[in-house]
Amino acid sequence: MEGENGRCVRVLCPKKTLLGFSSSSKESLGIRWLIGSPLFLPPLTVVSAFRCLHGDPFSPDFSREADDIRTLLLRGFDIIGALFIGHGTLEENAIKAVEAFCRLRKSLHNDEVSFDMIGAAADLTIGDICFFVSGSAKPINMEASTVIYEDNPDNYLWEKGCLLRCELAFKLPTYVPVNKTSDVEETFSSLVDAAAAKFKGPYVAYLVEGPNISSGEASHSIVLHGEEFDFNKHPSHQKPLNTSAEAQSCSYFCSKNKFKSTSATRETADAIRVTVLLNKSRNNNSGAPIAEYLPASELARLVVVSFKLDVLCYASEDFPVAAAISELVVPALVDQLETMKKAIIPELLSQHPQVCPYHFLPPGILHPITAIYELRYGETEVKQGEIRKSLHSRLGLPMDRPLLRIANALSFGSKGIMGSNSIPNGCPLLKDVHTGIPNSGVSGGITSLVDGSYEYYHYLLNGMDDNGWGCAYRSLQTIISWYRLQQYTSIEVPSHREIQLSLVEIGDKEPSFVGSREWIGAIELSFVLDKLLGVSCKIINVRSGEELPEKCRELAMHFETQGTPVMIGGGVLAYTLLGVDYNEVSGDCAFLILDPHYTGNDDLKKIVNGGWCGWKKAVDSKGRSFFLKDKFYNLLLPQRPNMV
Repeated sequence: MEGENGRCVRVLCPKKTLLGFSSSSKESLGIRWLIGSPLFLPPLTVVSAFRCLHGDPFSPDFSREADDIRTLLLRGFDIIGALFIGHGTLEENAIKAVEAFCRLRKSLHNDEVSFDMIGAAADLTIGDICFFVSGSAKPINMEASTVIYEDNPDNYLWEKGCLLRCELAFKLPTYVPVNKTSDVEETFSSLVDAAAAKFKGPYVAYLVEGPNISSGEASHSIVLHGEEFDFNKHPSHQKPLNTSAEAQSCSYFCSKNKFKSTSATRETADAIRVTVLLNKSRNNNSGAPIAEYLPASELARLVVVSFKLDVLCYASEDFPVAAAISELVVPALVDQLETMKKAIIPELLSQHPQVCPYHFLPPGILHPITAIYELRYGETEVKQGEIRKSLHSRLGLPMDRPLLRIANALSFGSKGIMGSNSIPNGCPLLKDVHTGIPNSGVSGGITSLVDGSYEYYHYLLNGMDDNGWGCAYRSLQTIISWYRLQQYTSIEVPSHREIQLSLVEIGDKEPSFVGSREWIGAIELSFVLDKLLGVSCKIINVRSGEELPEKCRELAMHFETQGTPVMIGGGVLAYTLLGVDYNEVSGDCAFLILDPHYTGNDDLKKIVNGGWCGWKKAVDSKGRSFFLKDKFYNLLLPQRPNMV
């Protein structure tokens, strides 16, 4: 499908992602930077969009914008155009978008654009976007283009694409004259620049390896020496490596377990590994070690700065691995080192900066992004929170979800993120057992479900015999696992004893309660959630199980707005509620129950077929009531913290 001019714009991200907030709101107005990968995808392919943050929304601070984007964006991706959201004609706004893009490109790369660029403009009257294409940095007549919104953007981006990752840690000692500290910035800067120059030196070598192997795949690796590269040449002009033709492309190292943004998690992210090696003894004819003595000319102070570089790059599988090193990995290392240098210099003498890069794959973004955090602030420090808020704003992420905390970072092949409670006998707990279960049977109903992952805690788990008394404890453990998996907390899921200790510590129970088999209910669960997580809860009381269907509208609103698991306690039983299916017109409804009274092993098929996780109607087709008519019920609705 092509336009009359033969240039078609392909968009991988949803239109609402490009527009950000409501197209009529004031905060939506301004410039969006359009992200693509002109080296590996057709130049007019839009993968994502970043909001403009620095300066006026229509007149950005291009230098600061470039610094931010250089840090966030993986090498292999680049700015390919801009979207102008504002008042005026579409053609005029598209020209303004191209002009802004060219100025940003100048700040980013200090060169002229060598590919067609996109100037897009939002039609505020209908909430649509019109894409124009220009081949000139000074557009006069913009050509409107046909637009294709890709149905399977993940497949398009990752079917033939892959990630490369390079980590490098080193220490950089700097001697600062005690009586002359004014030169420290210049001295430190020159030392960092010298370290960066070594990435392109003749003594460097790069070990390239396939991702962690877990399914019997053969592992591939090669070593590339710095003298084999000419870093001043375009990658397509690199001389052939002394390896087989097959080993010259990235596909030689790719795992069959391909990276995809829809399924990638902190545990499953895969990347080709690149390790930097310094071989200063290579081609050295001296048979003895050499030591060089450089005495200090005046009293000096030693300042040692620790660097931990960690870069990700995107390439196509058929891209030469030598080109991937010279064109992607090495420039990414240099850029990241320069960014860290700028962050460290202002506090070099007064503080001990601890900057560290992390990679994230937030929902709605097809490709990973990189953020550099100052570890001294900690996760709850106000300044760190402000940094995350800024990143959420640039990426168009919600401001009430902790999507860019360190615990959310991609970890590339780690075996698990949960604590010992989550891996009994070496086996991880079942997650999200409700996915794939049969429909509720409610005709014309609207389904509202838990938002996010949780773990299934039930009787006898972790070797704890709580059969007959621990169902509310298990429901609480499932709820806390939800907060952990959504990264609202890093505490371990508490044991029964730890739950009891919490209630004693706040004065709700006597010391004799610890180690007992006494039941707890919704009120006690709310106390524990408040003490351990700082989470507030809403409690709904009903006088009889017959009244529970009357609360479906309220429960549906809870799952739509809060998305947390709900505990239902009545009589001597407690359940975890994962959702409701409700028809407002007929009043017909069903409850998605996760039953903690299950005593078997973690066999998903057995759990689902046995009805331990499934839809329950208040009264089934045979007239049997799931909720008891003569029992009082409390529903505990934990609230989602408003935080980033």
